[in-house]
Amino acid sequence: MSKTFVFFGLLLVSLFFIPGCTQEAKQAEAPLIPMENFFKNPQKIAFQLSPNGEYLAFLQPWENRLNVHVQKIGEDKVVRVTDATERDIAGYFWANNSRLAFVKDKGGDENYKLYAVDVDATNLKELTPFEKVRVQIIDDLEDNEDEMIIGLNKRDKRVFDAYRINVNTGEMDMIAQNPGNISGWLTDNEGKLRIATTTDGVNTSVLYRENESDDFKLIITTSFKETLAPLFFTFDDKFIYAASNLGRDKTAIVKYDIANGKELEVIFEHPEVDVYNLLRSKKRKVITGVAFYTDKRHYHFFDDTRKELQEILEKKLPGYEVVLSNMSKNERKILVRTYSDKSRGAYYFYNRDTKEFKKLVDVSPWLNEKDMADMKPIEYQSRDGLTIHGYLTIPKGLEAKNLPVVVNPHGGPWARDRWGFNPEVQFLANRSYAVLQMNFRGSTGYGRNFWEISFKQWGRTMQDDVTDGARWLISEGIADSNRIGIYGGSYGGYATLAGLAFTPDLYACGVDYVGVSNLLTFMKTIPPYWELYLKMFYEMVGDLETETEMLKAASPVFHVDKMKAPLFIAQGANDPRVNKNESDQMVAALKKRGIDVPYMVKDNEGHGFRNEENRFDFYREMEKFLAKYLGGRVLEEKDVN
Repeated sequence: MSKTFVFFGLLLVSLFFIPGCTQEAKQAEAPLIPMENFFKNPQKIAFQLSPNGEYLAFLQPWENRLNVHVQKIGEDKVVRVTDATERDIAGYFWANNSRLAFVKDKGGDENYKLYAVDVDATNLKELTPFEKVRVQIIDDLEDNEDEMIIGLNKRDKRVFDAYRINVNTGEMDMIAQNPGNISGWLTDNEGKLRIATTTDGVNTSVLYRENESDDFKLIITTSFKETLAPLFFTFDDKFIYAASNLGRDKTAIVKYDIANGKELEVIFEHPEVDVYNLLRSKKRKVITGVAFYTDKRHYHFFDDTRKELQEILEKKLPGYEVVLSNMSKNERKILVRTYSDKSRGAYYFYNRDTKEFKKLVDVSPWLNEKDMADMKPIEYQSRDGLTIHGYLTIPKGLEAKNLPVVVNPHGGPWARDRWGFNPEVQFLANRSYAVLQMNFRGSTGYGRNFWEISFKQWGRTMQDDVTDGARWLISEGIADSNRIGIYGGSYGGYATLAGLAFTPDLYACGVDYVGVSNLLTFMKTIPPYWELYLKMFYEMVGDLETETEMLKAASPVFHVDKMKAPLFIAQGANDPRVNKNESDQMVAALKKRGIDVPYMVKDNEGHGFRNEENRFDFYREMEKFLAKYLGGRVLEEKDVN
């Protein structure tokens, strides 16, 4: 897709005595901040410029839900163009200069429907009025005022066919039928559908055609462990730029002769991390640089104009990560977003012609950066000698000694934590907990080998990396060994359950948020549009047919007899990824042992809580639960103003 498609996702006074802290340190500790300030909807977020640069669109709360609003630049009037009251608008983008498209689901089921509406809130049209059907955006066709290309699993719930759809009427024509194995589509610079990627679960193929009237032909087939991910076509539409690890451990940006299946040149590679993100100027028809993550976000520019623009903006905004979040089609009007570990940042507008530069909004102005804690990159060694990178956040004003700790493994698991503002981390730090995030083996971005050594290691070496992080904190004197908790969502929820089951003496308590408890049932209840990847799951996690005992051994629900630490579980009833039964099983197994586990279920949520009031309920209970078992601070409601 050529324009930004913003998904707003997920995507956390009585003062307890903190052993090991001096009175001076306690006095310097940050003031207790209301939980709601960390987790309420932002003031405004997800700004986008219309293609002609005349309008701003953004998400802003209305009736407690994030809705799309539009404002003409230079005017004060703001028009709300959506009226969602059940759930936030999940994402939106400009269909043309006068019309916006947006998506929303029902109760967290992730069956997103596509809608369009004019900038004056008229002509609302439900473009994909199909039940239990999910839409994908393939190309918004920025040079076509009336059409875009979408993917729908209307014909077959397992796969997505490509359709050309009219953004005004909803009329659509199928332009490519998925034979059953296509996992992605790519258009050229003219919006012609010319590349398809396929999978049989363990092998990935790239198909190509010169014209839309031609049949696709096979170009290359690789194992799913190998990457040749087309990013976009060169500006003459002859070759492509791709992210590739073919013949190398770290993914690099390459120029690739797609018609002949041949790598032409390496555009950029990094010795320590994968590089996926290639920057370009569509107006000037040049590639401008790359962005990549080591400890933090970094850029490397090929283009002096883009480099100079970055330097101008960073000089205006010292001390922050500066990102170009959006541009007008002529690239003269720019939206700038700042990031840091202690702030949700702000949006700025910059006119390259007039040099006008102004702040549009602080995303969460009620949070004071001075009260937030530093998130510091760290590394430690796993028991088998692997270097694990991560982040450690020490509560502001406290010495890094003998602290209560929350170990916070990320979800995915094939994802990674990054430096930046994390409301859960800052909330926990404000309650006097040190927070450890680690990119355990299998985390993405560190090369193919680091990813592959995690295969079939759920509950084993992957969990060892989490455990070794907690023990590293103890050995460094940072953690009070009697007050270590573990909290995570999705795979992080699994790691929480595994931590309590497989290292029962390490953790004082745990919080599982939409986590997997039983690998046998988990892989039988995946969404139908994940079935293409089931064989890959078998190779990465375990085979349901031939490795049942291994999967059972790694499933915490079968090891509740070893669990002794208190556990709090939260779950969305409509979760399509981690079925509610995963949490039900764990609660039932613990109750069978006579253990009463606090269990929060939200009937209008899916994989994570999107609705503000549900987030408040969850983090309020988490705060009380952790304080009870780890001794952190609690802000009592009676003490709030």
